[in-house]
Amino acid sequence: MTGIEKYANNTIRKRSSSPKFQVYNNALISAQSADTFEMVQKDPAKWGRVVESAVGTHLLNQSFTEHFELSYWREGSAEVDFILKKQDEIIAIEVKSSKAAITDGMRKFKTQFSPNKMLMVGPDGLPWEQFLKTDIASL
Repeated sequence: MTGIEKYANNTIRKRSSSPKFQVYNNALISAQSADTFEMVQKDPAKWGRVVESAVGTHLLNQSFTEHFELSYWREGSAEVDFILKKQDEIIAIEVKSSKAAITDGMRKFKTQFSPNKMLMVGPDGLPWEQFLKTDIASL
């Protein structure tokens, strides 16, 4: 497990925020749960956490080989699940396990930071199953 830092323009804001915890392998989460896979799929809140964690695991593991920074962004109740940064390129990724439009967090992040790309992972964007097969360098 590791902590992912908050995305910010200055180091003080990054370091003063609580990290978002992320596992390197989702099996660590599954092994600790008494719920079956079918039970988790039927519970929208649990399923959402599992899907978001799977996407985070994929990004975290590829961040080492592809040499990009992985963070998250939150301001008040607005958030973006994952921010990828490599040199001056920024990609914002929001994960939704159910149908959802562009979130308030994505709008605010776009206004504040002008990312090069914004990606919705889920039913209204790139399906999470396909995302987990994606080479992040291709983004």
